[in-house]
Amino acid sequence: MTQASRLDKTAVSPKAWTMLGIGVAAQAAGTVFVSTPAFLIPLLHSEHGLSLTQAGTLAAAPTFGMVLTLVAWGAMADRFGEKWVISIGLALTAIAALAATTTDNYALLGIAFLLGGMAAASTNAASGRVVVGWFPKDRRGLAMGIRQMSQPLGVTIASLTIPTLAANVGIGWAVGLSVALNGVLALICAAALVNPPRPAARPTDVPVETVNPYRSNWFLWRIHVVSALLVFPQFTLSTFGLVWLISEQGWDAAPAGLLIGISQFVGALGRIVVGVWSDRAGSRVGPLRLVAVSASAVMLAMAAADAAPWGVPALILLLATTISVADNGLAFTSVAEAAGPKWQGKALGAQNTGQFIAASAVGPVVGALIGAVGYPLAFAIVAAFPAAAIPLVPSRDRDISV
Repeated sequence: MTQASRLDKTAVSPKAWTMLGIGVAAQAAGTVFVSTPAFLIPLLHSEHGLSLTQAGTLAAAPTFGMVLTLVAWGAMADRFGEKWVISIGLALTAIAALAATTTDNYALLGIAFLLGGMAAASTNAASGRVVVGWFPKDRRGLAMGIRQMSQPLGVTIASLTIPTLAANVGIGWAVGLSVALNGVLALICAAALVNPPRPAARPTDVPVETVNPYRSNWFLWRIHVVSALLVFPQFTLSTFGLVWLISEQGWDAAPAGLLIGISQFVGALGRIVVGVWSDRAGSRVGPLRLVAVSASAVMLAMAAADAAPWGVPALILLLATTISVADNGLAFTSVAEAAGPKWQGKALGAQNTGQFIAASAVGPVVGALIGAVGYPLAFAIVAAFPAAAIPLVPSRDRDISV
């Protein structure tokens, strides 16, 4: 592909952009719910007597719930389409959030977060299908980068609202934000979301898009493993970044939450930049490899941040957060293209499953590490995970989506 052809982009319909906007809003609403318990950690730890390991385990409950249902939601999207999978999933998330507002029992709260995570998983696989279905190949990096903004956007909303609501009016009201957001988005998706057009069947005896892509080669397996390893720095920072600023750097809760929100927003913009980069480079795996290298480097910088002058740790956290989330759009686009139309939902569900299995481990494992060896050494240990991902990134892209 020449440089001129890479820059000659295919036109995208206004409807495609509208569907992308709805998909981003839907997944952001689900992310607010999934992220809420992480931003309750300082309050639960300092005022309610939970250890970091206990609070981290509670924060991991929605993520573990997602692990249980991601592939199932993806298979439903493959068979029935995206519209009702997303709409029903958001409605169920709102119901689980409502249940969480009615209890002060931490075990019941954990169950509500678990069930809500199971429901919120619906948007992850299905909204990825919306992007691949509505956008041409040479615009998918940009579109998936925008779609992947939904997670840091949801974390940003949670970081700016949950600590303040929890501290001022209680945990129930903080969780109640997810009731409103997911309920409204469920109605919007039911009314306005349109499934993308399905591709015509190929005139061959065995269409390549119907062949199980997990049996034909190792490409998808490698991307799944790489993405799971890259989850560790991302969720370490999103889960413990706030409490690190407060307990280690001496920040107050409000400015610390603001910095986390800003870092998530900058990270969201970074996903778009990396997506455009992959479109212009004509490659997903090349940029993915460089992101893995950078993620390992910035976690080592986080390990050294305590010894830096005042203000520098905040800048390092901002840079580390931006880089740690940059891989998601690349990996999702690569998985969707390599899986083909008949397997996209299941493959994206499997992609998220691997990521969230790793993410579920981050809260209790990294929390225990911090308790045992402190933040600097724990951050240095986390840097080993993206380092291990570097040689596993495939050398070439694979695309049977067109």
